[in-house]
Amino acid sequence: MEIQTLNPTTPRQRQRIEAFLKRNGLRFDDMHYYAAITDDDGEMIAGGGLKGNVIKCVAVDDAHKGEAIANTLISHLIAHANEEGHSNVKLFTKPKNRQLFESLSFRLLAEAPEAVLMETGIGGINNTVEALKKIREESEKYKEYNKECKENNKECKENSEECKEEEKTNLNTSTPQPLTTTTPLRGVVVMNCNPFTLGHHYLIEQAAKQVERLFVMVVREDCSLFAYAERKAMVEQGVAHLENVTVIDGSEYAISQATFPTYFLKRLDDAADTQMLLDLDLFRRHIAPALGATVRFVGTEPTDRLTRRYNQLMHEALADVRETVRLEKEGNAVSASRVRKAMEQGDMSTIRQLVPPTTLPYIIAHLATQALQAELDTTPKPGLVDKDNNGAHRDMDYALMQRSIDTLHPYFVKLALLGCADTLPSHTAIRDAGIEAEKAMLAATNGVNTHKGALFSMGLAIVAAAHEERKIAANEEQILKERNGGEDVLVSLQTTIKALAASFPDTNGTHGSKAKLLSKGTTAIKGALDNAREGYEMLFAEWLPFYIERRKEHDAYTLHKTLLRIMCDLDDTNVIYRTDLATAEEVKQEARALLDSFSKAHTAEDKEKRIAAELLALKDMDQRYTARNISPGGAADMLSLTIFIGSIQT
Repeated sequence: MEIQTLNPTTPRQRQRIEAFLKRNGLRFDDMHYYAAITDDDGEMIAGGGLKGNVIKCVAVDDAHKGEAIANTLISHLIAHANEEGHSNVKLFTKPKNRQLFESLSFRLLAEAPEAVLMETGIGGINNTVEALKKIREESEKYKEYNKECKENNKECKENSEECKEEEKTNLNTSTPQPLTTTTPLRGVVVMNCNPFTLGHHYLIEQAAKQVERLFVMVVREDCSLFAYAERKAMVEQGVAHLENVTVIDGSEYAISQATFPTYFLKRLDDAADTQMLLDLDLFRRHIAPALGATVRFVGTEPTDRLTRRYNQLMHEALADVRETVRLEKEGNAVSASRVRKAMEQGDMSTIRQLVPPTTLPYIIAHLATQALQAELDTTPKPGLVDKDNNGAHRDMDYALMQRSIDTLHPYFVKLALLGCADTLPSHTAIRDAGIEAEKAMLAATNGVNTHKGALFSMGLAIVAAAHEERKIAANEEQILKERNGGEDVLVSLQTTIKALAASFPDTNGTHGSKAKLLSKGTTAIKGALDNAREGYEMLFAEWLPFYIERRKEHDAYTLHKTLLRIMCDLDDTNVIYRTDLATAEEVKQEARALLDSFSKAHTAEDKEKRIAAELLALKDMDQRYTARNISPGGAADMLSLTIFIGSIQT
């Protein structure tokens, strides 16, 4: 017998694994590595796989059970996981297999009627428990401090009437008073916060009133729109004023639909309940005791069936579960899904009603990132990188541009947080954040300048937008009363962009500055900084209204047409730098002609046929521009900026 390595991503080898598992009553599950033990004839008699540090799909043919094959196989998988950097290995299996794996050094973490979760190796749940105990100890210091303050107040009360009044004042403050029970009451809220809303804030606020110490655990798994680090930061900033609330790291042991394998369940219908029961058992056995928590708080769930079922199972599994009726706005529960929908629709007025001001910078950063993504995904585009090809760029492709966008996003968050202040951030602070972002971008792209121009224009707009939201949050009623709808919002935003750009000195060595030199003063070429100093006049006056009107009409080719509309007007220094002034003017004329034809096709009786023809013309333009090294990169940057401004205008 020997151990063979199979690649589950290779079709032929996957088929071999699937056939073996089916023979043993199991289904195939997501894995990156599979080890098979074969007999002298090359037939698979045992096998097991790995996904990260989780062992999956372990099976031994009935004829070979009891031959210590399982021991050999599991030892091999653990060793391989260790080689990949995992000192701790987990597995999900049927309850009947518990004793087998306990004999192989695995220990039980959680159990449910249809499954158990086990682990082996150093660290693991013990490390998590110790970390949580330290957090609890820190919260105890708060309790002792309160106790000392109370004793001091008592002494003051006995000595003077003035201290009586001081104590009365102290008791009326929002600082929670220590409970008189010998065992402090502690509670836990577990939430995803994608993003953090006023509904989340309301639940935490209500829960904090019922316990001496409330721990808020943010779900760690990163399968949400907002990354874990962002979600945790939003919660921390949103509840900073609640002194008896501690925001803690999410447990790596939270079990979700994404992490729970189903290959060994007889019925897939059992998967959701089994996943939830394991998650609750982990909380009951390890998380809650480590924190000294006896109460679990949740919000009522009016719409989502799975969450409602989770709440039901929580009541059955835990001793003290307290539900808070969800906060409502305009007759509907405040939810993160409502916020995400408003983000898709560019409805900032609704977003403001659903989230605390501390969440808005993160939303603004995401809208900026989504704008860059929308520009990249627009296909076809003339001479630019898109889903079909690399355009006129030999050093860029779609994957590289995607990596660049992903790299820039955390810096968009940083810029938004800079802007979210009572006064505009200094030029130095903005410049330093931009330099840091550019260095990260170049490191991620191996030195290729993918989004330098977009970083400048989008960075200014992000700071300005965040600052405008800060002003609204500080005096919302008065500001919205003074402003006449979206137009005044845009005027104020444009003014702020001008103020930020004015602090930037003239540039040297950029495509814009070099394009000006090529013009030799014969024409008034405007670079990126010039356009910013003017507050992107053409964008606000022409391109944005054009884009918004197409979007209102639900035009499927809104972004294609808006790009062409921008190309009609913009002195694209990227085109001039790559070619010459005459070619740049030719690009303007061709874009105007194609846009006019595209618009006529939209209203023609044979609309679909005409639009198909215009798309072919756009693809032809793409091929010709690629061959001639023409890339309207400046127009692409302005398309991203137009999309972003369009998403925050109301």
